[in-house]
Amino acid sequence: MRYFNSTAVGLLIALAASPIHAESVSDKRGLTLDGAKKVIAATVAEATRVNAPGGSIAVVDDGGNLLALERLDQTFAASANIAIGKARTAALFKKPTKVFEDAIKSGRTSMVTLGGDLQNFTPLQGGIPLEWEGKVIGAIGVSGAASAQQDEELAFVGAKSLDSMDMAGMTNGHAPLPVIYIESQKVSAAFTKGAVLVGEDETMMHAARNYMVHASHRDKAGIVEIHEFDTDILYVLKGSAQLSTGGTPVGTKTIGPHEFRAPAVNGGETRKLVPGDVVIIPNGVPHWFREVEAPFDYYVVKVR
Repeated sequence: MRYFNSTAVGLLIALAASPIHAESVSDKRGLTLDGAKKVIAATVAEATRVNAPGGSIAVVDDGGNLLALERLDQTFAASANIAIGKARTAALFKKPTKVFEDAIKSGRTSMVTLGGDLQNFTPLQGGIPLEWEGKVIGAIGVSGAASAQQDEELAFVGAKSLDSMDMAGMTNGHAPLPVIYIESQKVSAAFTKGAVLVGEDETMMHAARNYMVHASHRDKAGIVEIHEFDTDILYVLKGSAQLSTGGTPVGTKTIGPHEFRAPAVNGGETRKLVPGDVVIIPNGVPHWFREVEAPFDYYVVKVR
């Protein structure tokens, strides 16, 4: 591909060499009891680190069935059932439970009637799906910390701990991924409107791949983006833009799983990007193309 110079190729080679995750998932992508215990252990460790006053932590499988539960000392007894309800709701709907709490707060009160048909439906912040290879394999629910926000923060840490677990036989037991070659004509066409080069028909982590490659094109400024799990590696090919990173987003909205947008941000740093520049934006960092000198073309390698 003539559009890749040595820098871009080097980035992709580094990605291809990145380790494959997780020992605590069975061959059929079902969370094991050992995996559930490790998720809880990671959550307890984080609760200790931040001096959380207590909490119950529940992990369920993809069917919402309880795998493991732990209630920290000094936590009120009812928190255990609430944590199970949060985990079950996140697993069955494949969404963080904050989505439902926000919907009800916004006026969609009819959603509470789901509780009549679904056992333990709990539309309270603190339930997070557990994902592996783009599939929801279970969920974690936390209740009884200092606040609903801290419940969710602890649950996020538990969910993220799956990334550091090794799957027995994963590296040697799976055939290597195929080499991908994209003809220059297809690359050129992708940049005319902006398109996904690798990953269009698959989700992150599919087939052991933990990256996507975008041929991105901008003619005007965008909005603030925050990717909860994805790190963006940008390589500028053409044009220039003012990129702001960091700061505090204003009016943040959830647009999809692990994806947030905002119309503006307070604070942060702004830099002018020109051809040849490389920018690495860690997951969770707000970023915003505030001004664009079109046509602005750049590769984005999204790593999870």
